[in-house]
Amino acid sequence: MPHLFSPLTLRSVTLRNRIAVSPMCQYSSEDGFANDWHLVHLGARAQGGAGLVITEAAAVEPRGRISPQDLGIWDDAHVEFLARINSFIHSQGSVAGIQIAHAGRKASTRRPWEGRGPVPPEEGGWAPVVSASDRAWDAGYPETHALTVAEIEETIAAFVAATRRSLAAGFRVVELNAAHGYHFHQFLTPLTNFRTDAYGGSFENRTRIVRDTVSAVRGVWPDELPLLLRISATDWTEGGWTPEDSVALAKMVAPLGVDFIDCSSGAAIPKGGAIPVGPGYQVPLAEQVRRESGVPTGAVGMIIDPQQADRIIREEQADLVLLARELLRDPHWPLRAAHALGQEGPWPPQYERAKWAA
Repeated sequence: MPHLFSPLTLRSVTLRNRIAVSPMCQYSSEDGFANDWHLVHLGARAQGGAGLVITEAAAVEPRGRISPQDLGIWDDAHVEFLARINSFIHSQGSVAGIQIAHAGRKASTRRPWEGRGPVPPEEGGWAPVVSASDRAWDAGYPETHALTVAEIEETIAAFVAATRRSLAAGFRVVELNAAHGYHFHQFLTPLTNFRTDAYGGSFENRTRIVRDTVSAVRGVWPDELPLLLRISATDWTEGGWTPEDSVALAKMVAPLGVDFIDCSSGAAIPKGGAIPVGPGYQVPLAEQVRRESGVPTGAVGMIIDPQQADRIIREEQADLVLLARELLRDPHWPLRAAHALGQEGPWPPQYERAKWAA
């Protein structure tokens, strides 16, 4: 029976344990470039023992950034520093992954510590933003342009180009972000997709952009490397995306080359339904998708306690746990969890003298 510190193999890539760093925006880039902040932030989590370290959402084009300070992967010049980061991550025994993304109508907004709301053009913002339909994120947010079919194809091409750059930078895992009300999610859910063409209306049509992108990305991403898909497994809102939709999507994309579904939830609209927030509240979503689709899944959301994380794996609710805020609080959480569970943590040799037995 697998446990939290069992290896996990996806295609040719083996993670040393079932702990992953969930993508967390750092809002610390200039023109999309990674820098020393990202090196230390991501490197520390690899040093701390995580099996998989995934970057924050990296925008596939400038207008796809959530904020003007988002990480980018739209320019060949972005590759060099990302490669430096990945070299360190791999030297610590972790696997480097990148989440490639587009914010859609949730683009051109302020960093969290600068308050909410859009960023005006005179402060580095942009308009219009783009989406499945011409509905702005909320009152006062940028004008939103509904993408034409030709523009959808251009966006898919941007994901393909970003995938090529990710390979050049040395990433061994790519994750497509179709969650949290961003670009792909805006097509998936009936709450934001009001199109009447081949990309709107039926479930088949609303999922088309994800299927098309997966197929296109798989065309340039090596067969031996895994491709992940992050979804909001439910909108928590009547008339929105459901767990059953997530199961159906997983069944559709697995034959196209998706190896793993990263199950988060919500954020399609500013004021969604009641969310039962609490420790592990999204774990049942990962369990349902895993059980009913047969596709490996990751669980995320208020996973804090080592015993809780271990139980998720042992009870086969998910194949991987992704931690976010807990790993901000404690980059060495995997080492602490190993000690708590009686396992051997991957201590850096420079830190051996600080091990628990000492």
